[in-house]
Amino acid sequence: MSVAFTKEESAETASETLLPDRPISPHPNLVTETGLQALQTQLQQAREAYEAAQAIDDVNEKRRQSAVPLRDVRYLTERLRTAQLVPNPASNETVAFGSTVTFSRADGRVQTYRIVGEDEADPKAGSISFVSPVAKSLMGKAVGDVVGSGTQEIELIEIG
Repeated sequence: MSVAFTKEESAETASETLLPDRPISPHPNLVTETGLQALQTQLQQAREAYEAAQAIDDVNEKRRQSAVPLRDVRYLTERLRTAQLVPNPASNETVAFGSTVTFSRADGRVQTYRIVGEDEADPKAGSISFVSPVAKSLMGKAVGDVVGSGTQEIELIEIG
């Protein structure tokens, strides 16, 4: 019997619901307090989205709507399991995980970012991952230090 006459999942729907896992970074899963709370919130939202999808009557639509939240639940559960909470830096003498840094680029741009975990990083919102090239070059440095980042130099102006 053709799947057109049954409520069984079609081949197309099956391929849509078999989402690959989100990649897990090989780096340590360092998080700030804010980053840890964000992961917990995202996990709760993914669980709620999955539960809402389970209320859908149509089997194919239920599977389609469940795919992304289910994948996110797996990812976020693992990220929370491996999270290493790093307290705020005790000093502003040198750049550390959780520091807010202001630096100037050779082209005159002045930028400020907080150095955070990979899942929390959002350059548009003012945060960069501790494994980003800029953050790596600034770690352990003090105000006034000039470091290379990619093809240009940056000068550390302030650590907050």
